[in-house]
Amino acid sequence: MSATTNSAPFSRAVVRAMQKLYPKALADSSWDNTGLLLEAPFVPSRRQSNIVLLTIDLTKAVADEAIAINSSIIVAYHPIIFRGLKALTLADSQQQTLLRLASHGISVYSPHTAVDAAPGGLGDWLADIVTGTSKVFEEPGLDPEEQAQKSQSKDNDDPFIRKRPPLFTLSHHPSQTLLRLAKQSSPATVTVPHSRHAIVPQSPELASHPGAGMGRIVRFNQPQPLPTLLDRIGRGLNNPKGFPIAIPQNTAISELKISSVGICAGSGGSLLSNLDVDLLFTGEMSHHEALAAIEKGQVVINLFHSNSERGFLSAVLRDQLEDTIVGEWSKVREEESGVDELKEALADDDFEVAISEVDRDPYGIVILKPEAE
Repeated sequence: MSATTNSAPFSRAVVRAMQKLYPKALADSSWDNTGLLLEAPFVPSRRQSNIVLLTIDLTKAVADEAIAINSSIIVAYHPIIFRGLKALTLADSQQQTLLRLASHGISVYSPHTAVDAAPGGLGDWLADIVTGTSKVFEEPGLDPEEQAQKSQSKDNDDPFIRKRPPLFTLSHHPSQTLLRLAKQSSPATVTVPHSRHAIVPQSPELASHPGAGMGRIVRFNQPQPLPTLLDRIGRGLNNPKGFPIAIPQNTAISELKISSVGICAGSGGSLLSNLDVDLLFTGEMSHHEALAAIEKGQVVINLFHSNSERGFLSAVLRDQLEDTIVGEWSKVREEESGVDELKEALADDDFEVAISEVDRDPYGIVILKPEAE
């Protein structure tokens, strides 16, 4: 009888942990492709390290990184496979990545919209940012009130005010190294009273995940000045270099107050298009979707698609996954303790949840700087 082929024991513990945190039933299966997308065979003679690498996009650079650190499994938020494959060849760059990972014994799991919908997941993380519920990191020497007023007091921060001709530099969203350094500073939270609910509630509701659903609507008890929300978003995302905003014509940022916010990570055009809210907060919307929104008197804030998702890995998912893997890895080690070829792998109870250092949105920001006098 031939030996049973399976993935690495630690990889299976990670899959169980992800499915416990973000069940596939929460994902939008009408178009999404979630779950274990690549199951690499376990070869005891070249055993991988007990490392799970978190990333938003699984690119060639991320695959190189996973191979370099001898990772056992990659958890990639976006699925690298969306549609059925008729072949796996080296001619296609994404298929090449999958083949390389399989040859190195590295599996791939993708949770995608299950993370969006889950309570405490990506939708709630973005809602926490706009309501001040999430931990933010203040500039040294400024108390929270001074920090909030800082963005309101600078007319030069208003992109709708004409400026002098610029010089240009290119900047990407802060790296995971910078995010980790920021987390080591003293956090502050000031939650603004509000209510929130899913735009499209999960149906049928999962008993294990009550309140799940796609998108979020936040309604503040008291209207919030738009500059204050911009400050919360900037600090909640660890001060990115900038992001697009659209406001109704013949208005200024300083004049606008926000009572309600529609939230969708990633591409939010279709989910947010018919909402009766003051602000649409998402990763990206098309030109015409944004134009239609401001014609209705709404404000649109885009974070760039994956920058609306990437901070979640270090702010929430890493700690969630570490805590859940502890129990699932213990169960796997106990259940398979009698398998001789797994003894060495199961003897190692240590593991690491790492976040990709090379993962980034394909777009960077061109920083506009005044010319020297």
